[in-house]
Amino acid sequence: MNVADEFREGGSVSASCRFASSLVTRSEVCSLSAVRRVVAMLDGEPERVQAGMPLPRGWQFILLGADTPRKALRSDGFPGLGVPLPDLGLPRLLLMGRTVGYLGDIPVGSALERTSLILDIVEKEGAPGRMAVVTVGHKLVLAGEPLLLETQTYALLGAEHAGSAKSPMTENVRTHASVTQTVVPDETLLFQYSALGFNSHKIHLDRRYAQEVEGLPGLVVNGGLVTLLMTEFVSEALELTPMQLKTRHLAPLFCDRPVTLSAEKNAQVWDVRAFDDAGRLCATMEVKTQ
Repeated sequence: MNVADEFREGGSVSASCRFASSLVTRSEVCSLSAVRRVVAMLDGEPERVQAGMPLPRGWQFILLGADTPRKALRSDGFPGLGVPLPDLGLPRLLLMGRTVGYLGDIPVGSALERTSLILDIVEKEGAPGRMAVVTVGHKLVLAGEPLLLETQTYALLGAEHAGSAKSPMTENVRTHASVTQTVVPDETLLFQYSALGFNSHKIHLDRRYAQEVEGLPGLVVNGGLVTLLMTEFVSEALELTPMQLKTRHLAPLFCDRPVTLSAEKNAQVWDVRAFDDAGRLCATMEVKTQ
């Protein structure tokens, strides 16, 4: 079993891992105030949440951020991945996807141990230029019991990639979906989500930077926020409890533009998709439920 498999299975991290030096262990508190702020962000009633209640699935982002000092931020404002990352000379970063395994419920108010490390770095050379794919793992443990395992995969890109992301496919959501919902992420939602996760990446907060430096049409909806909206769709619209998630981000979604979410049952899993206002498929999520 390699270190990535060992980590995902909830075991200890092998000292032979070539990225063992990136290992970070720290304490995290699932604070009542932070959870209530997520409720408020999602337009719910914060007072309904009390200490001891289970943290809703998908809300673990408040426990996985990096508290990087402002002077140590990347040039794009991104605080990093919560682990030491070598300087690869690639200034742009995009979230490609994540997998999440829920092994148990995280009680609101509990103090957890978080373990994070780099699981893999793969450098590539192609027609657009050099890039690297970085996979980071996070584990949350309460009283010795793993409650959550999450891997996140990022693409580190050179400056020449700016503004080049395009969706690889187009599909009309209304043709196939059994359940749909439309949401419009606005600047307030992007700001609140970024603040709760302590994510200061400028593509989510600085419209001038997004347009003039990154070459994008507007502010980009956080990949983690897209995942959260899709998870909320599963929990609220489908009334299901996710046990495992696998998300892929295919193209950016932009602030103030409608995002259509759809869901279809496929054997033992649900296929959830996010489409932009032009009908392009921008994100997919495979969900296993209880």
